[in-house]
Amino acid sequence: MSIASEVAVQGRASSLAFRYALRELRGGLRGFYVFIACIALGVMAIAGVGSVAASLGDGLSREGRTLLGGDVAFSLISREAKPDEVAYLRTRGEVSVAATLRAMARSGDGKLALVELKAVDDKYPMLGELTLEPNMPVADLLAERDGVYGAAADSTLLARLDLKLGDRVSIGSATYQIRSVVAAEPDKLAGGVGLGPRFLISEASLRATDLLQPGSLVRWIYRVKLPDGANDDRATTALIDGARAAAPEAGWEVRSRNNASPQLERTINRFTQFLTLVGLAALLVGGVGVANAVKSHIDRRRDVIASFKALGATGRDVFTIYCTQVVVLAGIGSVIGLVLGAALPFVIVGLFGKLLPLPVVPALHPDELALSFLYGQLTALAFGLWPLGRVHDVPVAALFRETVASEWHRPRWSYLALMAVVVALLIGVAIGLAYDKRVAAVFVASSIAVFLLLRGIAEILMAVARRLPRSRMTMLRLAIANIHRPGALTPSVVLSLGLGLAVLVTITQIDGNLRRQFLAALPERAPSFFFIDIPSTEADRFAAFLAQIAAGSTVEDVPMLRGRIVAARGVKADQLKPSVDSEWVLQSDRGLTYTGEVPKGSKIVEGEWWGPDYSGPPLVSMEKKIADGLSLKIGDEIVVNVLGRDVPAKIANLRNIDWQGLGINFVLVFSPNAFKGAPHSHVATLTEPHAGTTDDARIIKQVADAFPMVTSVRVREALETVGTVVSNLVLAIRGASAVTLISAILVLGGALAAGHRHRVYDAVILKTLGATRVRLLGAYALEYLMIGFATAIFGVIAGSVAAWLIVTRLMTLSFIWQAGSAALVVVAALVVTVGLGLAGTLLALNQKPASVLRNL
Repeated sequence: MSIASEVAVQGRASSLAFRYALRELRGGLRGFYVFIACIALGVMAIAGVGSVAASLGDGLSREGRTLLGGDVAFSLISREAKPDEVAYLRTRGEVSVAATLRAMARSGDGKLALVELKAVDDKYPMLGELTLEPNMPVADLLAERDGVYGAAADSTLLARLDLKLGDRVSIGSATYQIRSVVAAEPDKLAGGVGLGPRFLISEASLRATDLLQPGSLVRWIYRVKLPDGANDDRATTALIDGARAAAPEAGWEVRSRNNASPQLERTINRFTQFLTLVGLAALLVGGVGVANAVKSHIDRRRDVIASFKALGATGRDVFTIYCTQVVVLAGIGSVIGLVLGAALPFVIVGLFGKLLPLPVVPALHPDELALSFLYGQLTALAFGLWPLGRVHDVPVAALFRETVASEWHRPRWSYLALMAVVVALLIGVAIGLAYDKRVAAVFVASSIAVFLLLRGIAEILMAVARRLPRSRMTMLRLAIANIHRPGALTPSVVLSLGLGLAVLVTITQIDGNLRRQFLAALPERAPSFFFIDIPSTEADRFAAFLAQIAAGSTVEDVPMLRGRIVAARGVKADQLKPSVDSEWVLQSDRGLTYTGEVPKGSKIVEGEWWGPDYSGPPLVSMEKKIADGLSLKIGDEIVVNVLGRDVPAKIANLRNIDWQGLGINFVLVFSPNAFKGAPHSHVATLTEPHAGTTDDARIIKQVADAFPMVTSVRVREALETVGTVVSNLVLAIRGASAVTLISAILVLGGALAAGHRHRVYDAVILKTLGATRVRLLGAYALEYLMIGFATAIFGVIAGSVAAWLIVTRLMTLSFIWQAGSAALVVVAALVVTVGLGLAGTLLALNQKPASVLRNL
């Protein structure tokens, strides 16, 4: 036979297989509803997350100039730009200046609150719109009248200090009248998460507050709006390069409209990846349902398969027919999931558009939808090929005989190879397209390990049941026999239930630990307050003052500067290749300090400390994990830009730091002579033996009275602010994880339904032999209870280990096992397993013996 004729024959065979596959599906989708639902749920989750993330990314890109407040933003910490630096920027476009810092606002009756101060010039905002209530020109809002400056405040501040429009507050040495409420800022997202409500003032009034002391933690932002017609990406790049060349040691932190909020974009990417992996977990759980549905379908079509083979169909023909059905059904489920996922951005904007703080631009994203469809097809094939491949070599006689005796055999090597290729593609897509490939690789490895372990648990459970001594109790003996008999439901139930429980335990353990970390009690001996912007000339007097007003408390005080790493090992910072865990150190300015003593909460693990009397060239101590992430070692040189001056220093030692104690600590600690003569401020902590709300309010008031330039940050309030953000993230994780749990329940129900025919036969035979309904129900309840309990124990262990790894390794937080939530998961597992099992059993028990016996 020629190659052309062989191809033609193969084409006709494929066409015939496709027609037979569709013809069989004309009879309806009975038995495939769980299959379709599982694929649809997983694809919906992945498509929905991808579509929302892409819509948000489009919104950030489209609104980049508005979010940034210009085409390019140049920022400095603790110092204003020099006149020549500003002059260069003004030659390239329109410049608007703003300054942000934290300060204490005092109402007329003496109440105090931490605020996020934002001082702007008369050009603000150059882009976008500042929404005020009531609305008024910015010039009128911030103007000085009778020695009192105007301001706008967040409504939270008004509620916190019991204020109304027209009331006055003082900040530092200046007095402000609140003339409007800030409803929305066009550039708010670019500023990150604040610890207090916004307080908007003029740049001129900021200088009247006396808060601008040497070393104060003030961020100066110079936004440049390029001329219309000359504001493309090339012009933006030229401006950035020119500014760096004109002032190479300025220490600019530069953002363009294409990365208006890098931290927000990184957070969105990471969170999107996590939710995508949760959706993929739902697909993997659904894959078990796919395998069960395919096996059950082939079992029901035994007579048809036998007829095909009797009439001359080959094993490959039968495989092609039913594989085509699997692909078609997976396509149906995927399309349903794509429609629901693609609609998610539109639904979110339609229902919550005015409440969203992020610019979501709903649209269809074909690339995200195509990827989701691919995930659905690959998952269906990965789990369906094993039961499909077994059909090839099963003779007609064995197919008929399988009604009463199941013969286990593996598929041919060719089908195993095909399955391996599909699994490899699925793994490659999951890892290759991930934002953090390490996390994706860990997820894939964990998923494979969990599948193998669950299969092992099922085999062990069946082996133990097989070797148990014969019980005299009829119900128990029947229950144990059902666990290990041929065609037992044990493997399917353990797989479907175990995966869902592992995910549920992981989420509940992470949730409990995050709430404990941010919303529960503070760590033992954690500081009650942080005090920032303490003038270096007042540091000793401030420490003595704290010791006086809070007798018995512990005061810790260290000098503090801000700087950014600009080079390491002779390589510029933007050319370094940091690890994912350490890249944040290079992305903005960092807090720095100098000392002659090893900081509290630090432990030297490599190198030697320089000692209090060191006076040689500048040395630096780094946190070990960060140094490892930057591939730095003892003796390497780093360059830090501080106040517009590059300071080189050699790494003398590496430290491990206890961040969870919430004390003062820094990634970079320099030798005492490194910043000699540089203006700076101090930061201090106050740790009370018995903290209380009344004492805290008194301390805040007394500090504000004596040192109006010092900002007090109550640690508990700061953690509550962070905790609110974390709670919202956990809520989103719960929502995504609910898809996985629904899939698990569907798969469990499908597994039990797949064994319904065998249950009917068992029930009829046993009832014919004299078994009562109560005894049968008791036996089945014991069977489901034992399987459910064994699976629940594994789910708790696997989920707890996964949560421990995520909390300690990825989040670098402490982990405490939440026994209460684990116990609830076990109880829920038993209720669901026994409930669904008995529901199916009752249907089997209602079958009349005569009609079933006639068809045996």
